[in-house]
Amino acid sequence: MIRRWNPETLAAPIGLYSHLSHVPADHELVVVSGQVGVLPDGSLAGEDAESQTRAVFANIERAFRAAGAGPDQLVKVFSMVAGAENLAGFRAGVREAFTRWFPGGDWPAQSLIVVSALARPEILVEVEVMIAVPR
Repeated sequence: MIRRWNPETLAAPIGLYSHLSHVPADHELVVVSGQVGVLPDGSLAGEDAESQTRAVFANIERAFRAAGAGPDQLVKVFSMVAGAENLAGFRAGVREAFTRWFPGGDWPAQSLIVVSALARPEILVEVEVMIAVPR
């Protein structure tokens, strides 16, 4: 089981994350490449960050299933958002996924950066994750 916590020696998290995630020795780490807001047919999920973020997390759920894992095995999230004006939509999409995946608030470790652009101009959000799958 993944252990997540916030040491008292660090400031409280300012978002939906834990400062630390521990992967037990009997697990293998699976790294999922950056997922963007496209549907399974490759079409863009929408022109706004919230629609794209919903699609990103749906794609991450598909990756979980392919690896034989679930959200409870999520160790680390690294998110990139193109432009600060897209943060509100991104955060709404994350909150939707995380409140469903982690109803008790046991959030994974997470980092977020705002970038000027991603691989294509229409892509507003990209998210990489690491999951720990029992051996």
